[in-house]
Amino acid sequence: MSHRLLYMTAASLEEARKIGKALVEARLAACANVLGAIDSYYWWDGAIQEGKEVALIAKTRGDLVGAAIEKVKQLHSYSCPCVIALPIEDGNPDFLAWIDSETRK
Repeated sequence: MSHRLLYMTAASLEEARKIGKALVEARLAACANVLGAIDSYYWWDGAIQEGKEVALIAKTRGDLVGAAIEKVKQLHSYSCPCVIALPIEDGNPDFLAWIDSETRK
């Protein structure tokens, strides 16, 4: 079974917590970690922007990525939230099996 690490950013600690908890409650992720404040620099509306954001990651299965992205988009304050899925190439087999057992079938 394929596994993914979702990397996301949020506008605030509260928003990151809300998104992470919602993903786990919906069993779209086995675990979510709110990493904390980051400084962000990015292009938006034709100009370089800068701001404070909060990073979070979630561990899930590859077949749940689409549903997880839709859930994040429903909850997020941004019109174009950062949600990217990175493949987990290898890892502790027991941990990967745990991801499988704690996400929706």
